[in-house]
Amino acid sequence: MSNAPQKSDSRSATPSSASDGSNARFPTVSLSDPKKTLEFAIEAARMADDDKCEEVMLLDVRLVSQLCDYIVLCSGTSDRQMHTVAEDIDKMAAKSGYPVFRRNSDDRTTWIVVDCVDVVVHIFEPNARAHYDLEMLWADAPRVEWARPGKVNRDRAGLNS
Repeated sequence: MSNAPQKSDSRSATPSSASDGSNARFPTVSLSDPKKTLEFAIEAARMADDDKCEEVMLLDVRLVSQLCDYIVLCSGTSDRQMHTVAEDIDKMAAKSGYPVFRRNSDDRTTWIVVDCVDVVVHIFEPNARAHYDLEMLWADAPRVEWARPGKVNRDRAGLNS
């Protein structure tokens, strides 16, 4: 038998105990309140917009993905701004009870991912966003309205008409 650490499910809050009849190697999955998850996703999109990201989009992927419930896509204007947005999302997540499972970026900071398990935020440099085209990958996912009431959003791509 190997002494290597066991890989755990990223959605688990607490490991199950062997005394309750479950297998201790496979932790129980504790999913968040769907309403609070949506509120957190909307606040993450609003925060990206407040931090001057462009073309912020919130996708509801609950019916098309087993990985998360919502995906926030946005474009940054500089690597410094992109890192600031990621840090602000980290802080908001910790305060909201959605601690960041993982945060990663590529070598040139053209793509930063903040994985809060139920909500994943992708912060792209515009050319990288066009290249990976996650909007097309998740085309079946409905868009969620996240803007504050009274705010007028630009929709250069014509996706939300």
